[in-house]
Amino acid sequence: MSAVLQAPHGEIVALRQADLDALMAIEQRAYEFPWSRGNFIDSMTAAYQCQALWLERDFAGYSVLMRGVDEAHLLNLTVAPEWQRRGWGAVLLEDVIARALGQGAGRLFLEVRPSNAAGLALYEKRNFARIGLRKNYYPGPANSREDALVLALDL
Repeated sequence: MSAVLQAPHGEIVALRQADLDALMAIEQRAYEFPWSRGNFIDSMTAAYQCQALWLERDFAGYSVLMRGVDEAHLLNLTVAPEWQRRGWGAVLLEDVIARALGQGAGRLFLEVRPSNAAGLALYEKRNFARIGLRKNYYPGPANSREDALVLALDL
C-alpha cells in the first residue's frame, strides 16, 4: 500500500511529531473532552497507524488506528470543524479501512458517543454494525459519564 493516499485537493500521510501543535489545536476545537497530547505521543510511540489529512496547505484532520492480531481498532478520527460536512470524514474512514485490510485485519472496531450524530451517521453509512455498549465510557459535563456504542465492520 502506498504511504500517501491522494484525495482531491489533499493527501493523507503519516503523522509527524511536527504536526502535533496543529493536531492539538484541532482536537481542542473539535471536542469538549479532547485527547491529551500524551495520548497522541503514546499512539505514535506504540507505532499505531497515525495519519494526517492535508487539504491544500491546511492540516485538516487525522486518524489513529491500532492493529491487533486479526482485527483493528479505530481510536480517533477527526476532521477540523472548518472542514467538516464536506466528505473528508468519509475519506479518512476509507483510508483507515484500507490500512486495516492491508494489514490483514478481518474486523474493524470503534467506539462512538451516542450523542455524536454526525460520527454515528458516517459509520452506519459505511455499514458498521452496533455490537455492544460500554457503560459510562466517556467523560461528560459536571463529572457525568456518557456510554459508548461499540461498532464493528467485517472486512
